[in-house]
Amino acid sequence: MKFFTMTVAIMTVFMFLGIVSVSVSYADDKKLLRKYSKECDKGKAESCFNLGLMYYNGKGVPVDKKTASELFDKACDGGHVGGCSNLGYMCYYGKGVPIDHKKASELYKKACDGGDATGCLNLGVMYATGEQMPVDYDKALSLSKKSCELGQQKGCELYKIIYDKMRK
Repeated sequence: MKFFTMTVAIMTVFMFLGIVSVSVSYADDKKLLRKYSKECDKGKAESCFNLGLMYYNGKGVPVDKKTASELFDKACDGGHVGGCSNLGYMCYYGKGVPIDHKKASELYKKACDGGDATGCLNLGVMYATGEQMPVDYDKALSLSKKSCELGQQKGCELYKIIYDKMRK
């Protein structure tokens, strides 16, 4: 019963955070598309990430989740932790790629290890709820604390819920 209550409490407060974007002006989408494409081709991870956002959101190009996933993968491989986190989300929910919870957790871990607050939070939620992995409240607590320390308010909220439930 304790596990069920904890899971319900967490899932009613938290949904996995979705695609993490950055504040980018899309006033001149065609110009940005050319710029990011050229820079991404040269291996600039941030440009691959931004280009992935354009394809994911349909800014200046038609929505194309498959292309977005490939660009987030390239950004992640290039060290952009936001690309890892976004690709993890896409893998978890099957957006542009087949559903793969194991890969999602690996990508969230890579993002978290690189200092991405959303990656830490999403992995923490997976551990706290037993979403496709064994429940591990200690790991969930640690990950939510790290997410909070990295500035993710939902990480702070998750930390408090888990901490309070573990004390009871």
